[in-house]
Amino acid sequence: MSILYLVATPIGNLEDISARALRILREVDLIAAEDTRHTGKLLKYFGISTPRTSYFEHNKLHKLDQILAALDKGDVALVSDAGTPALNDPGYELVRAVLTTGHTVSPIPGPSAPVAALVVSGLPTDRFLYLGYLPRKTGDRRRMTAEVAALPYTLIFLETPHRLNAALVDLQAVLGDRPIAVGRELTKLHEEIFRGTISETIAHFDQKQPKGEITLVVAGASPKSEQWTAEAVQTALEVALSRHESLSQIAKEIAAQSGWKRRQLYQLLLELQANK
Repeated sequence: MSILYLVATPIGNLEDISARALRILREVDLIAAEDTRHTGKLLKYFGISTPRTSYFEHNKLHKLDQILAALDKGDVALVSDAGTPALNDPGYELVRAVLTTGHTVSPIPGPSAPVAALVVSGLPTDRFLYLGYLPRKTGDRRRMTAEVAALPYTLIFLETPHRLNAALVDLQAVLGDRPIAVGRELTKLHEEIFRGTISETIAHFDQKQPKGEITLVVAGASPKSEQWTAEAVQTALEVALSRHESLSQIAKEIAAQSGWKRRQLYQLLLELQANK
């Protein structure tokens, strides 16, 4: 049976691509690329002429049959524009489809922005939770953040430059003023890694509009963390109510996590329910 290779490509510095990745890109019969023009520049730089086809978010389901047919004839490599394919990029559906046909899926590991940012953050790396891009809207961001506010794991998010300040404000409102590291343009010429509290980070990036891809690494909840902010409690209660749990159970669970009194939380839940 043929092999689908998931080939990690540089997130900035071209020297980060592995010798094995280059060999695989030369040897496969087809390269499925998120952007054939972008990947074409990489292949040209290394003198690779393997045929390629597009495979991106808006055509990924339509391209499944074509790529599966190519696998019936020979090996295929999947690449994204940068980093590890199928990690916050198209690929999950293709991997599942390939596995059901009996073909092999093999990783060619390499660059990954979330991992690169994590290991230089100065925050714990033994347990972490990768959550991809933060939602675009404030309400959705705060609800998502509230769902992980009590977890002890280091949190990793991706964000765009124009939404960074708003995202930081929401993170502080829900999580409090935790330690954070912001990795920008990792491995590139203008790489920046800013470490501080969330409030210090807001002040830092408020002075200049950041550019490039951004990864946020935020400290997890401390066992002896301070009492949750009113904003964090409000968001957590709203999220729990949307799951249609009993008010008593919600108050009990959030009281254990937030440092707020159960009776106080129950009263807030009654008010929220009445205002729906």
